[in-house]
Amino acid sequence: MASHHHHEHAGPSLSDAARSTLEARGEQWTPMRAAIFDALASEEKPASAYDIADTVSKARGKRVAPNSVYRILDLFVSSNLAMRVESANAYVANAHPGCLHDCIFLVCRQCGAATHVDDDALTGDVRQVAAHEGFTAERPVIEVLGTCAKCA
Repeated sequence: MASHHHHEHAGPSLSDAARSTLEARGEQWTPMRAAIFDALASEEKPASAYDIADTVSKARGKRVAPNSVYRILDLFVSSNLAMRVESANAYVANAHPGCLHDCIFLVCRQCGAATHVDDDALTGDVRQVAAHEGFTAERPVIEVLGTCAKCA
């Protein structure tokens, strides 16, 4: 498997990396964006905008609308701070926001966990097939549905 290696951030280091990445794009790291990112990063499995809105609402003591969360999550995805798990309509924080690459997720149907895997050779092949068909792939996302080792 042709994978690449990078530093995986966690906790405050991940928040700092996310903030730096967003600000380098000319965007502001607002208290609401920080709260949403921290809520997303604290999840053990992919979280929906509604899950995140509930978490942030409880932490702030006032309701946060899921539509606001969706807008911020869209910004995070376009800024490489988060990745969308399409089959779950949910999101995961990107543990290495400074590294751009295509996504491969192994999604467990039983527990909902999604493991992110890097394989540049595989996603490169997907891009080549798309190009051969006259299609320009923006950012391939591959999801493999099945059962994780914990649930097997």
